[in-house]
Amino acid sequence: MASPAGFRIHAPALPYFDAVRRAGSIREAARRLNIASSAVNRQVLKLEEELGAKLFERLPGGLRLTAAGEVLAGHVATVLRDAERARGELDGLRGLRTGHVELATLEGLCHRIVPEALAALAERHPRVTVSTAIQGSAAIPDAVLAGDAHLGLAFEVRRRPGLRQLAAVTLELGAVVPPDHPLGGRPTIGLGDCAGSPLILPRGNFANRGQIDELLVGSGGVRHEAGSVELMKGMVLRGLGIAFMTRVGLETELEAGRLVHVPLRQGREAVRSTLGLYARTGTAMPAAAGAFASHLADAMARLHGPRSP
Repeated sequence: MASPAGFRIHAPALPYFDAVRRAGSIREAARRLNIASSAVNRQVLKLEEELGAKLFERLPGGLRLTAAGEVLAGHVATVLRDAERARGELDGLRGLRTGHVELATLEGLCHRIVPEALAALAERHPRVTVSTAIQGSAAIPDAVLAGDAHLGLAFEVRRRPGLRQLAAVTLELGAVVPPDHPLGGRPTIGLGDCAGSPLILPRGNFANRGQIDELLVGSGGVRHEAGSVELMKGMVLRGLGIAFMTRVGLETELEAGRLVHVPLRQGREAVRSTLGLYARTGTAMPAAAGAFASHLADAMARLHGPRSP
């Protein structure tokens, strides 16, 4: 890739290039940046002209990085991370007034934990904004490691290089049934107690699916699958079966007495799942992200604590 004389490697076009790389299209990048598509396209074309190389392949399904684009993407990630680190340090010096945070999380966590943390953040720092992306369990740590999210909140995230755990709580997996169900009054149950009842299982986008599959080895019966907490709740409320999940996302229905969560046991042991809050290692967290992380950790502990060690 050529580097023409006068090319400024910290050029203003780099954030636009990065937005297009993340979004996979000019239009989506423009939507996220809240500017005209023509302005984004103009910046990308200008950057390609200055570099003397095409950065994206224009495909029917969107844009894909060329070899030159891959090289530049590595540089841009470093430049933008350094800029973010500097902004975080400056925020810390003058006191947090403004900022923006990108969070990647699961649908079920947006029923109570995330809204409560957002409300607490807004009360303390009303000019800090948050963008929340709903993703599958496997995609959340990837988003954090790629720099697409400052924070990731998810279940059963395996330890990985470059990822650090900021907070965690441990919750019990249980059977979710209406209060008048025969199992609704039990203190705990085993999977054998569910024999003969239709089961409502989370799809593979739920991290807990692997745990549940291990418990169900060798069992039969009718099994529905659902890819959202809302759908699972709706199916249980309509008498379509027994769902398996933690209490996260059920808070309102449990408090209202519309549903009951009965903890599962495997032998004498509880079946548990860890909910963790994650960020990248090796980079200073912006002050806004640090403040929001603190409120998320507090909400996790208050609603579903105590925190895991």
